Amino acid sequence: MKFTRVIAQSFSTAEAARLTGLSARQLDHWDREGFLRPSLERASGYGSARRYSFADVVRLRVAARLRAEGVGLAKIRRCAEVLARLDPEADLGQARLIVAGSAVLWARSDREVIDLLQDGQLVLVCSLGDAVAEAAGAVERLTRETRVSEPAGPRRGRKGSSSRS
Repeated sequence: MKFTRVIAQSFSTAEAARLTGLSARQLDHWDREGFLRPSLERASGYGSARRYSFADVVRLRVAARLRAEGVGLAKIRRCAEVLARLDPEADLGQARLIVAGSAVLWARSDREVIDLLQDGQLVLVCSLGDAVAEAAGAVERLTRETRVSEPAGPRRGRKGSSSRS
């Protein structure tokens, strides 16, 4: 894996704060609220140290970015819960989130998008490029079929139309 050396590290609250752009106080608050808790070591009293994993730092950075985009904590929490429920082994390096208005979507693949705020409702993804290519192919097939079915002789004018020479 590309980041093995970094992924294996653990980070203190101060280091996690520096890496995420959040304050230590914000990290403490999110931990106490159960929003995003450190997975390696939780605080067990005054002066005890929290230890964050690399995956925790990634989640915190994404949450901070979503907050900066105006997404509320309740929505971020719900997104994290649904994502964990739908795919607990999700590769964070490949995950793509799309924020569109009040919707937060997870692009699981090029053809599958899931609305994380609607309990994982699948959203239709339709490639316009594919639709254009399919329509062009259909037109070509129709043109070939029409040529084959037309009589070989000269074309006659339509009924009611006059052909003047």
